Parts: sequence; structure tokens; C-alpha cells
Amino acid sequence: MPDIKNIEAAIALSKEDESKVLGLTIGAQKVKVTPGQHIPKGEAQLAPELSFNGAATGTTYIVIGIDLDAPFPSFSVLSPILHWLQPGLKPTDGTTNLIAPDDAPFIADYAGPGPPPPSSPHRYVFLLYEQPVGFDPARFAPPGGKKMGIRPRMRETNT
Repeated sequence: MPDIKNIEAAIALSKEDESKVLGLTIGAQKVKVTPGQHIPKGEAQLAPELSFNGAATGTTYIVIGIDLDAPFPSFSVLSPILHWLQPGLKPTDGTTNLIAPDDAPFIADYAGPGPPPPSSPHRYVFLLYEQPVGFDPARFAPPGGKKMGIRPRMRETNT
């Protein structure tokens, strides 16, 4: 079971310096998510819209979304599960919104949350990094933009 004090400490730090928090807007209702907020899985099936106050013009970013609690928070043997790995994000003209060009390949397409019915809520983490100069997303993208199944998204275990 994860240490709840560490989670609470991370949320507290994010509230101290909101300039370092990745903005997520989810669902048809355009809900702006705050750290620690519960979002029903039905509202999070489409990829979130991203924004970042520290986004620099001319900089390219990569986002990683993971589920820390699969299949159950009390039994997270499959975690973390990769929900999204999208390079090529850039701030739109004069805003903090981050958008990938239509032709930007994904490495792992967005997969909405799908905890099994008896599970309690899961924790999802989205991390934003500056994309390294010279990084070639096409080298890691699935051939032909093929969607990624669930198995390659799971934590690998060596048996």
C-alpha cells in the first residue's frame, strides 16, 4: 500500500508553487483538474488538454501519463501502467496550451482509465519534460500509428 503521507506531501508541494504544475483539462465539460481531485473514469476517456505556465516558445515537450494503482490500490502488482506517451508538444501561439501537431507520432496513444469494477479510485500522474534536442519520436512510435494494447503498457516483471 502506498504511503499516504508521501502523496499528501507531494500535493502540498504542488500547491506551494503552482507554476510547476501541469494543467490538465478533462472531458466534455472541460473540467480543470487539480492535484488530488477525483475524476470519474467516464469523464477521462479522451486525452486531456494540457497547459503549462512555464512553457517556453520554441521548446518541445513530451508528456507521460501513468496509473500508479493497477489493478487495485491495495494490490498494485501491474503498476505502473503507461496511459500516454506523447512527444512533440509545443505551446500554441501566445498561450500556455500545449498541443502536438496533427502529424506528430505518439509513442503510446492515450488510453483512458479503466480500473476493474470493484477497485477503489486510482492515482494517475502526468509528467511533462522538455523533449531532448535531436530526439526522434518516429524511432519509438508504433509502425503505421498502430494503437498500443494493454500488455505492453504494464510494468514488466522478470520471472
